[in-house]
Amino acid sequence: MPETTRRHFTRAPRRAGTIETIAGVRSPELGNTRDLHVYLPPGYAGTASRYPVAYMQDGQNLFDPELAFAAPWNAQVAADASARLGYPLIIVGIANLGAHRVDEYSPFADRRVGGGVGDRYLVFVRDRVKAMIDREYRTLPGREHTIIGGASMGGLIALYAYFRFPEVFGRACVQSPALWFAEGAFFDYVDAATYVPGRIFLDVGRREGVQTLYNARRLRDALHARGFVEGDSLRWIEDRVGAHDERAWGRRLKRALPFLLESRTLENGMRAP
Repeated sequence: MPETTRRHFTRAPRRAGTIETIAGVRSPELGNTRDLHVYLPPGYAGTASRYPVAYMQDGQNLFDPELAFAAPWNAQVAADASARLGYPLIIVGIANLGAHRVDEYSPFADRRVGGGVGDRYLVFVRDRVKAMIDREYRTLPGREHTIIGGASMGGLIALYAYFRFPEVFGRACVQSPALWFAEGAFFDYVDAATYVPGRIFLDVGRREGVQTLYNARRLRDALHARGFVEGDSLRWIEDRVGAHDERAWGRRLKRALPFLLESRTLENGMRAP
């Protein structure tokens, strides 16, 4: 058992989910510790049901305005709305460590800003975080019920995780990914990747800048070329008023979760081109 403590920092209405913090989760892979912020869906305590899980990066920005970098995503609002539509889930917000964020969220090294620790970070998510959550909560542990998500650099590492560990992550929530990183090395990675059945939600805001919008559209087209089908295995959202910020990502999360949680999958009977 990891040496962690758990505390509740919100008192939610009766038909809303609740949020806990698991403090000080140790990573031998990275030599550090961090907190996990865990959203549990409405009615979790009163049932024996098991739930899909979304593992989200920048966890301190998801729920609590006192912890958030700027404004929180208010991800619990999106999750509660998803539950009302019949798609309840657990969200695990994995806190970033500030100065180490770029290193951990980058699968490739950038000659200007460093990075390249992404594989070790994902081993921590897979072998420590997911293993603990599956042990301590009532989860559906299979890949078809496991989402990896994030925005900006968090979106970059989430999409990388989907292709790097397809046996673990069958869904990816990729918001405003930082595709500029390492001079666009991720495009070469996607072009060489094998088609992986599952679902990807990809979005961008038109107020994020010309280059960010161009890169996101280029990624969309690259995923189409790999066999992802719009409206089926891929959902593309281009937000006309979206900026590169937590409010925009939280707003679009309401659209992402039902798509990623829908039970119909492509895993039976569909082959890569």
